Amino acid sequence: MLKQHRELSMSIRRTIENNEEAGIRPSKTYQSFVAAAGGHRELNFIEKDVRNYITREVQNVSKQEDAKKFGKYLLRMKETNPNFFFELELEEDQSIKLAFWADARSRAAFEYFGDVILFDTTHNTNRYSLVCGSFVGVNHHGQSTLLGCSLMKNEEIESFKWLFQCWLCCMGENVPKGFLIDQCASMKRALEACMPTTIHRWCIWHIMKKIPSKLNGYKGHAEIEQEMTQVVWNSHSKDSFDSNWNDFLLNFRLVDNKWLLGNVCLKSTAEV
Repeated sequence: MLKQHRELSMSIRRTIENNEEAGIRPSKTYQSFVAAAGGHRELNFIEKDVRNYITREVQNVSKQEDAKKFGKYLLRMKETNPNFFFELELEEDQSIKLAFWADARSRAAFEYFGDVILFDTTHNTNRYSLVCGSFVGVNHHGQSTLLGCSLMKNEEIESFKWLFQCWLCCMGENVPKGFLIDQCASMKRALEACMPTTIHRWCIWHIMKKIPSKLNGYKGHAEIEQEMTQVVWNSHSKDSFDSNWNDFLLNFRLVDNKWLLGNVCLKSTAEV
């Protein structure tokens, strides 16, 4: 069937929308149309048209509705507690582009536990492909303390700049002494622009979790991983780390490993 002759009637569209909301798969929705019409040839559209409509119209409307509900939630939280802080930026289609929020408890906690901050974007929401980020500090008991949350449409430099500026505004422009991030180049550049006086370091946790995938091609990789862990966590000064690290590279013949050599953050971590 030629594309220009294919179309979805209003009743068909409404059925697709209802089925999508009920969680019915597009293939089953299409098959129900086939059964009702008495065969594929009796329909003036194909299954791909059903899927395209869901992607183009239904999910887009859902994004807009959820963004509207989220905005109302943030306003309601602000009305409940004036110390609740948020910023929300929408796309032209009214879906979420950027969002940041922190409650009164997080803002108060920053005054006590805001010397060194970890910003983590390892969690992604599946439905809208938004990047979920969190600002985290550590309290006197060694426990993680949430100091703000965010949603981002992308991980571009300007998005991170917007986010870091919002966070600083929320925290009264008080700049932390140290800031830990993952190995994201755009995040690093944005952080340098927004907090030039803060010590920036890569988060050792993000680096260490990559060891299995980066070194499993080596013979005895389990021993390598164990020794590397010992060097990183049991070197208590820069000099001892440098010495132990060099011995580690030589003993396991890893002096030419580009990933290990590129992670100067390991040395930087020992200096913090």
